[in-house]
Amino acid sequence: DEFSTLSHPASDLGGAPIGLMDYYASCSPQTYNPTILAISIATTFRNTRAGSNVTLSLRWHPPVTAPPSNDYYTYSPANMPRFSLVGYIEPIPTSEVLFNDVKACWLDRHPDAEAWLPGNKIHQSWWGRLVVREVYWIGGFGDRAYIGWLPEGEWSGVSEDEVAKARLVGEDGYEKYTGSIEQKVLQL
Repeated sequence: DEFSTLSHPASDLGGAPIGLMDYYASCSPQTYNPTILAISIATTFRNTRAGSNVTLSLRWHPPVTAPPSNDYYTYSPANMPRFSLVGYIEPIPTSEVLFNDVKACWLDRHPDAEAWLPGNKIHQSWWGRLVVREVYWIGGFGDRAYIGWLPEGEWSGVSEDEVAKARLVGEDGYEKYTGSIEQKVLQL
């Protein structure tokens, strides 16, 4: 009981965004709209029920097996691709959850989340999807990578095959910036 008195909402943060870590996965045919396990008590999902939009920010982490580099900036976090998905969360209909076996897909990626699945005894939860409306991309340093908004059609039009073929800094097959990539990306 002594800890229950510690939590009291701030009174002057109306309209302020809050960013917290939440799990996500790609568990539906719309791979460009991430699947979310929404825990009703969590601030993010209380805000979405009140009509707030949400963002999901992700960044690339080079694999631990990445080859060493003499260039100090090669593995700098500022040189790594990152992006923010902007949109809203909508519930996934039960029929779609069952058809796409969202539970199995989710547990394959987040086995520790089993205790929070819908129907658990701890918290009320539900399956949702982040419906992406805008994407802000930072490909790395601005002199060699695109920085800016991506058209929604570009984001939703990327195939799983294209993602599988892409190589980022530190991955086998990655080719260091040569100048030709910039022209292609700037055509977006």
